[in-house]
Formats: sequence, C-alpha cells, structure tokens
Amino acid sequence: MVQRTLLQAFHWYYPGDGRLWPDIEEKAASLADMGVTDVWLPPVYKGAAGGQSVGYDVYDLFDLGEFDQKGGVPTKYGDRGALERAAHALEEKGIGVIYDVVFNHKMGADETERVQVHRVNPDNREEIDSETFEATAHTRFTFPGRQGRYSEFIWDAKCFSGVDRIEDPDENGIFKLVNAYDDGWSVEVGEEFGNFDYLMGSDIEFRNKAVYEELKHWGRWLMDELPSAGFRLDAVKHIPAWFFRDWIGHMRESAGKDLFVVAEYWLPDLDALRGYLDLVDHQLMLFDVALHYNFHDASKGGADYDLRTLFDGTLVGAMPEHAVTLVANHDTQPLQSLEAPVEPWFKPLAYALILLREQGVPCVFHPDLYGAKYTDKGGDGENHEIEMPAIACLPALIAARQRFAHGPQTDIFDDPNCIAFVRHGTTEAPGCVVVMTNAGEAAKSVELGQEMAGVAFRDFLGHRDDEVTTDEMGRAGFPVNAGSVSVWVRGDTL
Repeated sequence: MVQRTLLQAFHWYYPGDGRLWPDIEEKAASLADMGVTDVWLPPVYKGAAGGQSVGYDVYDLFDLGEFDQKGGVPTKYGDRGALERAAHALEEKGIGVIYDVVFNHKMGADETERVQVHRVNPDNREEIDSETFEATAHTRFTFPGRQGRYSEFIWDAKCFSGVDRIEDPDENGIFKLVNAYDDGWSVEVGEEFGNFDYLMGSDIEFRNKAVYEELKHWGRWLMDELPSAGFRLDAVKHIPAWFFRDWIGHMRESAGKDLFVVAEYWLPDLDALRGYLDLVDHQLMLFDVALHYNFHDASKGGADYDLRTLFDGTLVGAMPEHAVTLVANHDTQPLQSLEAPVEPWFKPLAYALILLREQGVPCVFHPDLYGAKYTDKGGDGENHEIEMPAIACLPALIAARQRFAHGPQTDIFDDPNCIAFVRHGTTEAPGCVVVMTNAGEAAKSVELGQEMAGVAFRDFLGHRDDEVTTDEMGRAGFPVNAGSVSVWVRGDTL
C-alpha cells in the first residue's frame, strides 16, 4: 500500500530567478521513484513584490505568472506555462499537487480610498476606540494588467475589515474599517491578543457575501486550470473557522473527489487545535506544531533530553488521523520570525520518527532533501550566511517508508537516551526495527516472535555495516551508533 508522503517543495529563500517550476518538472520522476506521493507548491499567484515575492503578500489570486503586473509577468518561481508543465509532470508520475491557499489578507493595492476607521489596541484587539475618523487606505484592487480576465471582481474597502497603514493622517498600527460588520472582528479565530482576526495588510472580510463567493469561484477556477489533489491553508487561526468549514466542503463537491487538506494553525496548544478541528467538522489535518518544537528542544538538549517524552502534548500523539508531522518548514528556518531550527545531527532521528511510524502524514522540507545556502539579515540587522546541509540518509528514509513501514507498531520507549519501535510488517510487505539514541553507541533488545527466529537483519541506512541475526525465539540486540538512527530490515528484502 502506498503511504502518503508530502514534500514541501520550496523554502523562504529559494532563488528568485524563475527556476523552481522547471526544477520541479525535472525532479518529478526522481521524487516518484523515491516515494514522494504529494508535492506542496508555494503560492502560485502574483504577490505585491512581483518577481521577488515568496507569495504570502498576496496581490492577485488569478495571476499565475501570466500578466504584466507588479513589475513583470513571472512570479518568483516562473511563468504560468512553466507552472503548468511542472504540475502536469507531477500528475503524470502519480504525484498529487497541493496548492498553498493564502486568503487572510491582500497587499499592493492599485488605488487608495477615503475610509472611516477606528484605532485598535494592538495588544488587545477587542479594545476598539469608539471614535471614528477619516483616513486614506490602500484598499482598492483593480488588477489593471489582467483587465478582468478570469474574474471581473474589484476589491474595495467593503471587502476588508482592517488595515495596518493609513495616510492623511499618516499612521502605522491596527485600524478597524467601518463597514457593514462594524460590531467588531470575526469570531471563530485565535484568541491571542484578545482576537487574532487581524494579522497584516488589508485584512479580508469574510462576512462580505460577495467576497465569500469570489473565493469559492477562485478555488473552482484553479482546479479547472491545473491538476489539483488538495490544499495547504495558510494562517487559519486568523480566518473564521466557519469560512473554511464551508469552503472545503464546496471544493470537494466541486472537484467530485476527496481532496487532501492541511491547515497551518501555528500554536503548540493541543486544546486549541482540538477546538479548531471541532469548529471545521474535522474536515482537514493540521501541522503538528508541538512535535516540531519537541524536535527543536531535543536537538538542542542532546543527551540531557528524555526521548521518551517526544510525543508528549503532540497532535500526532492525541489525534493522529488529523496530524501532519514535520521537522522544519519555511517559517522555522534560520532568519525567519518563527525560527526554531532542528540541529542537523538530530534530523535523521526526527525524520525516522515521522516517516516510519504508523501515525500521522509526514511532510519533508525541501532544504533537508536538497540542501540550501542563502544570505539575509538577521534580527541584528547584519547579513548572515546560512547553510542548511542536505540530510544524507533522507532519500533512504523516504524510500523506507514505502518499502518497510508496514503493519502493527510496537514502541520500546524504555530508556531516556535510546528508544526503538517495530513495524511488524504484513503478509504482503516487510516491516522494520528502528533504533535511535541521542547519547553514545547503544543497542536495544527486541523480541520479534518465534516466526522471526534465525532471521538476518541489515541496516537499510548503511549507518551500521554489521549483520544482526535473531535467536531461536526471534530475539536480538539491534545496535545504533552514537547520536544516530538505524533502520534494521530483513537482509533478504534488500
């Protein structure tokens, strides 16, 4: 049985020279051979920064690198033709294409409008000044380069709930727009800062029926234009849950098939994630933020970290059917606002834990598979050169997921520094024994049962070159190098 393995096929500092779409097209065959089943693309539409935009500063959802807007035709990743070729190449190799959906805000307005606003306390957004005043806001989006193709919808102040910049008077802050919904912010959003509806830019007003219908139209249009297997939903704790509860159902009905949907609710709070899943009728999966932070802490703690606690407080530990597990992503990589990198030495252990276990859908990060080098300013204002080395054993771990991560699972979490788990295999597919340590060289005694007596095992990752043979009761000690992981499989399956 093919098991879903998701690749995040980009990172924040990916070169802005239009090479990503051709690179994905070229790698489609090797990704399929490796065992990747789905590829998460970055935002495919034009951002306010044009060809330099990572894509989260959304300008025009309908411009897939086709129109001369924001300084040029292509997006950072290439033009529409290259995008189409990449998406079809993935589809032809049986890989699902997952699109990044950024609905929270828009940026880069074409025109300004005179509006009425309230000042808002940024530390408690429920504190909205009762006084209103007039100001100029960047809230009118006419998309002159597209000239109404695909959609004639014009975004104006009625489509937004708030902004962070006004003119006449010139101020930065958070400003609630006076509109038909002037009873406050949306509900069913995150509770940080009192109400976390507002995040940045011109904040989309989902209570506006015309806006709601336009976003449904865009989703249907995208699925008609390109191969589509699902969506990654950005910043959902800033968007009312009722919207995605309806939108996801509409997309699945329109597609006439199931769609893979994972949402970014960036909070390591299991109760908050449970609550959100309840609000959206459990129609989607969520990234397991707590597990990522546990990996970060474990990589920093070394032998002082108790590996038995890695799954404490995690979504995959409590609700595995709704968990997408990850080691890193574009927001956590060095120099980003949520920077919490997992140290390279620990990444093989972390990836073994998400790729080879029964629970959760694993997401692999592009730099961990291919490496990355980039330069950018850190919090100190100085340029920093960052190198993220490729994890040498990661292709083998991805392959091992498809070849050996089968059958029931037994955890042997009986030591703070050395843990193991067994996938017992099925009648059709073999299993494996995974052993890891954050301290010195170790071994784990494992009982596999008499039916596995006298079986020779080899380390699929090649970290160990010795052979382990079980005794007449199917028992053996499976070794592992210091600070490493080994995946022991039957020698006759190699």
